[in-house]
Amino acid sequence: MLSAARTPPSLATLVVLSWLSILTLNMFLPSLSAMAKDFGTDYGLVALAVAGYLAVTGVVMLVAGPLSDRFGRRPVILVALAIFVPATIVCSLTEDIWVFLAFRVLQGAVISGWTISLAIIRDTAPPQEAASRIGYITMAMAVAPMLGPVIGGFLDGFFGWRSVFWSLAGMGVLGFCLVWLDLGETNQNRSETLAKQIASYPTLLTSQRFWGFAICLAFTTGGFYSFLAGAPLVAINILGITPAELGVYIGSITSGFFVGSFLSGRLAKHFALTTMMVTGRIVTCVGLSAGLILLFSDVVHVASFFGATLFVGLGNGLTSPSCNAGVVSIEPKLAGSASGLAGAVTLGCGAVLTSMVGGVVRGEDAAHVLIAILLLLAALSLLAALFVRRLDRRQDQVAPPHSP
Repeated sequence: MLSAARTPPSLATLVVLSWLSILTLNMFLPSLSAMAKDFGTDYGLVALAVAGYLAVTGVVMLVAGPLSDRFGRRPVILVALAIFVPATIVCSLTEDIWVFLAFRVLQGAVISGWTISLAIIRDTAPPQEAASRIGYITMAMAVAPMLGPVIGGFLDGFFGWRSVFWSLAGMGVLGFCLVWLDLGETNQNRSETLAKQIASYPTLLTSQRFWGFAICLAFTTGGFYSFLAGAPLVAINILGITPAELGVYIGSITSGFFVGSFLSGRLAKHFALTTMMVTGRIVTCVGLSAGLILLFSDVVHVASFFGATLFVGLGNGLTSPSCNAGVVSIEPKLAGSASGLAGAVTLGCGAVLTSMVGGVVRGEDAAHVLIAILLLLAALSLLAALFVRRLDRRQDQVAPPHSP
């Protein structure tokens, strides 16, 4: 029997690692007000726990991926969890807001689980099979953003906000044990030295296909971030939805993503990556175009607005797994680096779009403006997908015929 250190991990292990990175971001959100009161500080300062976490995860993605290419997937994830657990315990114990924020930033190490999981999948499967597996993982991940705040709110209500971080620490310990027992090393092509690894980066950084995949992914995910930034304003000020109802309607985009990811899991192994990407982008563009036509026809209604944005989630679920599989397939020896770089680009794009949408989506035409922005982002991501498909077709035309 092969030891755990040699066997590839189960899909369930990769799902757990991905869930942990999401729950760490959103599980404590219902507790922000209580935390501000407990620390005796402003809500805005405590809210830095969200912004700071997002900022550091971008850096971690850039670092963890290359480290996993050089030293292996398994040790980097274990080290990341070994940092995450003590940092989370300090967050649950400290009485000082600045100590809390400092160790909250260290919690960002857990994002390595998602970044390296993509590389692990590519290590163990060809591109189309990898897209299928990523589809199933993202389908499971779609549940975490909905469950995280619910679980956190329950824990806060019964045991106080610190119990949320104790729970995350416990999950981190379980994750560490699961990785130790189940996640074997899958990187069989590690660089001999860091210098040799760096010398191979131009192959990745100058690849038009890599940037096509990465840009498509960035604008695809950017649509989701833009929706989150603008939908609450439209829902409450334009559509008259109560805050209590808002969570249900915002969940519509997640339900669409769940269905799209499920379809990717079923279909991606049978179709080219670019076929899945283009299909997902067309689905999004068609849905948003229909919604925009209804809005300009004065059909400003919950169904016309959230019905249109439902297609954002559905299209993203069809597109994202194939984008991620394409990113980590450009140069298999640099799969971790590629995953980290694409993830950082996506986070940066999301941060810029979120800031922009907050300043542009306002007034009586807020619904029209937001849907138009989402449609523009979907169109740009479609162009990127078509660009990659064109490159692939050109490469197929110049490739030498296979010998009989």
